[in-house]
Amino acid sequence: MGVRAQNPVNRIDDFNRIGWYVYEGDHRLGPRITVHTEYQARRTGFITGWQQQLLRAGAGYQLLPRLKVGGGYTFLNTYYYGNHPVADQGTYPEKRFYEDLTLTDSLGRVSLTHRLRLEQRFIGVPGASGPLGNDAVWQRQNRIRYQLAGEIPLQGPSLDDNEWYFTAFDEVFLNFGRDITTNVFNQNRLAAGLGYQFGQDFRLELQLLNQITQHYDPDPATRFPVFEFNNGFRLGLTYNLTLID
Repeated sequence: MGVRAQNPVNRIDDFNRIGWYVYEGDHRLGPRITVHTEYQARRTGFITGWQQQLLRAGAGYQLLPRLKVGGGYTFLNTYYYGNHPVADQGTYPEKRFYEDLTLTDSLGRVSLTHRLRLEQRFIGVPGASGPLGNDAVWQRQNRIRYQLAGEIPLQGPSLDDNEWYFTAFDEVFLNFGRDITTNVFNQNRLAAGLGYQFGQDFRLELQLLNQITQHYDPDPATRFPVFEFNNGFRLGLTYNLTLID
């Protein structure tokens, strides 16, 4: 890991190695309704230290054959990491509510998924007291996310059980609202790798991951914007259950 100021753009760059370990599942409650559960352990040094922990729960409704609407709640904890940490000390929490639209499509053998997500974020600033808690002042921020994901079967024209596939996604995050001025860009995530489908509801994926993130606050000493360039991998397990037929 390293940090350096880039001239003439007057930007501070912070480089980290990351490993993300992800579980997610959409559990069916009938033909149209699903319950979403998710846990992510995001590590630095690939596995040696904490970057973030994330818990997410929500629900989805299959509005049309290709269109799904959903929403839910996310709790995130960000840890002290890197050469230019977001917080001066300790960890800080984040609570989110989200709403999304997911559209599935295909282009030949390529299966495509478009996801548009709105987030209402409440970010806890550590080391202060505020009206919503004794240990944090909660900052309100809004964000919009767009993800394009695709997969290609590698052992035939369609993806069947016990087969490999190529998987990739790109997702851009933009801040918006009256308090957002120079930091509209929040982050971008790009990943690609291989997946294996054990069954229709059981998958395992390993992807190379690149994450670029702009900190909300500039460097206090120089007032330069701070960017993280994080590279590593994402190991994801998907397991869906049928709770009600």
